[in-house]
Amino acid sequence: MGDAFKKIRLAAVQAASEFLDREATVEKACSLIRDAGKNGADVIGFPEGFIPTHPGWFNFLPSVGSKALMFSKELFKNAVEVPGAATEKLCLACRDANIVAVVGVCEKLPGTTGTMWNTQLFIDRSGELLGKHQKLVPTLTERMVHTGGQGSTLRAFHAHFGTISGLLCGENSNPLAAFALSVYYPLVHVASWPAHFGPTNVMQDNITVATRGLAYQMKCFVINASGVITDDLIEHYGLTKDDREYLERVRRLPGASIIGPRGQVLAEMHEPGDGILYCDVDLEDVIVPKVLHDFAGHYNRPDVFAVALAPEERQLLIKVHSHLVGDDGAEIRAEGAGERAVVEGRSKFLLIGGENGQDRGKKK
Repeated sequence: MGDAFKKIRLAAVQAASEFLDREATVEKACSLIRDAGKNGADVIGFPEGFIPTHPGWFNFLPSVGSKALMFSKELFKNAVEVPGAATEKLCLACRDANIVAVVGVCEKLPGTTGTMWNTQLFIDRSGELLGKHQKLVPTLTERMVHTGGQGSTLRAFHAHFGTISGLLCGENSNPLAAFALSVYYPLVHVASWPAHFGPTNVMQDNITVATRGLAYQMKCFVINASGVITDDLIEHYGLTKDDREYLERVRRLPGASIIGPRGQVLAEMHEPGDGILYCDVDLEDVIVPKVLHDFAGHYNRPDVFAVALAPEERQLLIKVHSHLVGDDGAEIRAEGAGERAVVEGRSKFLLIGGENGQDRGKKK
């Protein structure tokens, strides 16, 4: 008989956030998760920055203008702590619906007041928070509010059907990121997208080009989940006539789709507005494409080229022991000098004046 691969139902969310309202958007996400579960879905993917909102206003408003700064403040106040109250509700919804979810959020650290990440949460059908992926390089104006993600979050996760991975927006066209995930052999990949790009770019065209190529390269199924432009969003932005006309035009273009492991479009949303796109797939369909091109295995040459990944989590502050080093390399305690950084190697130091150790430890 050999190994058995599951037949599963994929779900791609095409929906608008409740603008800068974390609690309301979490409730909406939980409702969509439960609806997908009732419709027999095994995996559901959400748009980029769905909770509480993707910071798309920077495409149209001055970054340090009063309105943009007000939105940025509200974005932080409504950002998601991981783990936290919002993730608990999402996990409970996944457990109730017996579904795996990948949810786009704006993440912040508990007890902080500034830094945010553009993040995907991976939640198992058991209700367990499997982990997260932080967008490695915020795209263009996202850098006004998001910092670059940790390399330790560039990974895939194991679910009941196999391995699942995800990337955010433009990352899905990064060949190095795609290769780094390929080594996990994902069967399903979630590509999370916002509601719109800037006035010079039609997002739906980019989604099709990027993810059909990604699916072909990784030989997996790709869920494209996208945001939705609403009347409220346009009013919140307070746009010029030209910008308003642009958003009115692109809002009529649906963004959700599901791509097969040969790069073929299996299903796509045909109507704008909120909805969930479903597609039944046989995971066995990844095997033959992998027999042809396995870029994480037989169809690669690690003796010719390889990708280096720094998986460690980097800390901004590293606490070290306080000591100084003298001419002979021995430690010198600077009495009364207080905290000092570690001095590596055999650096020469001279103790200078001060009965209480003031000005001690200056380099010779």
